[in-house]
Amino acid sequence: MGRAFEYRKARKLKRWGNMARTFTKLGKEIEIAVKAGGADPSGNTRLRVLMQNAKAENMPKENVERAIKRAISKDTADYKEVIYEGYGAHGIAFLVETATDNTNRTVANVRMYFNKCGGSLGNSGSVAFMFEHKCTFKFRVPEGVDMEELELELIDCNVDEFYPEEDGVTVYAPYESFGAIQKYLDDHSFEIVSGESVRIPADSKELDAEARASIEKLVEMLEEDDDVVNVYHNMKEAEEE
Repeated sequence: MGRAFEYRKARKLKRWGNMARTFTKLGKEIEIAVKAGGADPSGNTRLRVLMQNAKAENMPKENVERAIKRAISKDTADYKEVIYEGYGAHGIAFLVETATDNTNRTVANVRMYFNKCGGSLGNSGSVAFMFEHKCTFKFRVPEGVDMEELELELIDCNVDEFYPEEDGVTVYAPYESFGAIQKYLDDHSFEIVSGESVRIPADSKELDAEARASIEKLVEMLEEDDDVVNVYHNMKEAEEE
């Protein structure tokens, strides 16, 4: 298996541990997508994929509909997507993706979490270069499709990792190829199960159990914040060992 696939497989075991928090974060992403591209999923590719992600996470349909209604209401706050960068203890690099309607509150909270855990919030660009920005799609393939031919066609869309699985196919590519891959899957009537942006560390640092615990504490504090959507770091995941 490729590095991106193994890294994400390990992180998926920990991600979105709390269902209510999962739905809240997905709802924010849906609101942002609607405000940016409209409420019609047929004309808003990001919204369409997020609706598939919500379905994959068993988010009730009425929750999705409420998020869309909130987005088109003039009385609701606008969320901004802001990325924070910094270092945790032991030199572990962090990228924190947020969706917030109050950047002053969010940056203050994120800085506090870093400080409490022996780390520090950095400037924009201080650690981003240590992560590859990729997109990943999971989709179902009808019977009779030639998998080798499918892989070759997706390589033309810049897919660099292709993994057939029992319940579908998972692919990874540079994030800039998100639209081209989605268009290919839509044009060929493949059912998209999920599609998302991911950030893969170029290199991972291995820590002992005590040091790992201090990093996991910071990750937990960040992920419990309602403004935080994703937390990425370059500590080697325990599942890789």
